Amino acid sequence: VSTDTPIPHCFGILSLFPGGLCAESEERLLKWLLSRERYNKLIRPASNRFEPVTIKLQVSLAQLISVHDREQIMITNVWLTQNWVDYRLSWEPSDFDGIDKLRIPSRHIWLPDIVLYNNADGIYEVTVFTNAIVLSNGTIFWLPPAIYKSACKIEVKHFPYDQQNCTLKFRSWTYDHTEVDVVLRTGVASMDDFTPSGEWDILALPGRHTFSGSEPIYVDVTYDFLIKRNPLFYTINLIIPCVLITSLAVLVFYLPSDCGEKISLCVSVLLALTVFLLLISKIVPPTSLDVPLIGKYLMFTMVLVTFSIVTSVCVLNVHHRSPSTHTMPPWVKALFLVWLPALLCIRHPQNNSARQRLRQRRQQSWGLQKTKEASPGMDNPEWVGPDPGMASSPSSSPFLLSTGSYYLRKR
Repeated sequence: VSTDTPIPHCFGILSLFPGGLCAESEERLLKWLLSRERYNKLIRPASNRFEPVTIKLQVSLAQLISVHDREQIMITNVWLTQNWVDYRLSWEPSDFDGIDKLRIPSRHIWLPDIVLYNNADGIYEVTVFTNAIVLSNGTIFWLPPAIYKSACKIEVKHFPYDQQNCTLKFRSWTYDHTEVDVVLRTGVASMDDFTPSGEWDILALPGRHTFSGSEPIYVDVTYDFLIKRNPLFYTINLIIPCVLITSLAVLVFYLPSDCGEKISLCVSVLLALTVFLLLISKIVPPTSLDVPLIGKYLMFTMVLVTFSIVTSVCVLNVHHRSPSTHTMPPWVKALFLVWLPALLCIRHPQNNSARQRLRQRRQQSWGLQKTKEASPGMDNPEWVGPDPGMASSPSSSPFLLSTGSYYLRKR
């Protein structure tokens, strides 16, 4: 609806009559319309008590101020476009110098008591009671601005990649649909003067005309605000740090057992994940109906980090054991030396075991002792090593004395 005031022909007469006949005509019209004899602002503008007054309502969204996830409140700046017909405020323009439009203070005429039904702060009135535009046929247009705090059920499951459906439900406070019928002016809310939000994107603003389930005689107009969160802020400041910190838990198993920082790294990762979990708990609403996926991810990661701490403790305990401090239990011997080798088809080593190498060294030392006793002329025999030519000429040198596959040389 255009608010441009047409220029009546009385403005042309003002050039001839400086007194201003147009202003006098408008004042006379206003006094006549709002006189006590013909108008009472407390009476519903209906020709009879069985006729409802139809209110056409449209919401124009100016700004989505914020959505408080924890309090589950949406704050919006809107314009409520309402128009209806009041037959008592109609006139013939020809009787008043061609005036076909008036702007009357809204507190002087009958107004529909349409309020935001799902209000969250108890302030149901509009912010400013602006003037109402009255046409000569009795049609009234009223466009008051309002800043509403409406209740909004927040779905936190897919936070921060979530979409929300917040509603604005408008209804007459005292009239039922047989007296005041609130209908949609258009199927969607207007966004002509909308200021974009940096946190939320508006997907759609459909409207619907519904009857109350508990009280069918009451009707309401509901606008669904389908909004989507911009996840860039939370991705950079929450998701990526959580993933990077979680990856540090894997590096614990790459640290050598001699390093004393295995437990310290695990505990540091666990504390960092706890801090991020506390940050999420301050953002999402404290509800038990659903848990965000990122919260489940952090809890699962904390369980894995705790398991890695327990595993690291066991590894360090086994690594620092020695025969002087611990003895191997019989069940460990049976498990790792009998059952598992048989299950994995592993044979016991024949010549490389520690016990066999110790036995060979003792035999070699015993053979060396016998050789020294059998050769009194060699006071300080030197152990040289295996003689490659011993098989062909065992007595080729008078200074060599055969001891099996090894030889001695006199110093």
